[in-house]
Amino acid sequence: MTPRDDATSATRKEQILDAAAELFAFQGFYKTTTALVAKAVGVTQPYVFHFFKTKEELFLAVLDRGYRRLVHAFSVVESPPEELVHRLGGAFEALLVTHRNEILLVMQAYAIPEPAIREEVKSKFAEIHEMVGRRFAQAGIPNAAGEAGTFIGMGLLIALSQILELPQLLPWSDKE
Repeated sequence: MTPRDDATSATRKEQILDAAAELFAFQGFYKTTTALVAKAVGVTQPYVFHFFKTKEELFLAVLDRGYRRLVHAFSVVESPPEELVHRLGGAFEALLVTHRNEILLVMQAYAIPEPAIREEVKSKFAEIHEMVGRRFAQAGIPNAAGEAGTFIGMGLLIALSQILELPQLLPWSDKE
């Protein structure tokens, strides 16, 4: 394979992941098929299977990409201790603008009962909790682990309000 072929292949793989993220986010895991993903990208279903052997593998790849975006966004936030929670929240909200489908998918994937997906989601949320808790502890925030859980819970509430288009669910909303 030439370098150009490698670049084209990598671009197609990213296009498949992008299309899958959108379809999974809006239609869910069960209604999204690899045939729909292939059609959205303009490739054949076997081409999708060239990169991802199953729909579950494709879903997990999208989930992992969103997770890595979250970890990166949270790890690069620089802040004085008293503003850390607010700035991490801002990083999360920025991801909802730039990578909405992936982030919403990460935040709602816990509802999929497939064992491999459930275990992966559990693992990723545990890692995020540990990382945020460590950042909070380093900032001197009391009960860092508990506050990290509250932070993640707020992220879930933000995602729910986005998915249902109900901003009034958020405590800072002025909509009634």
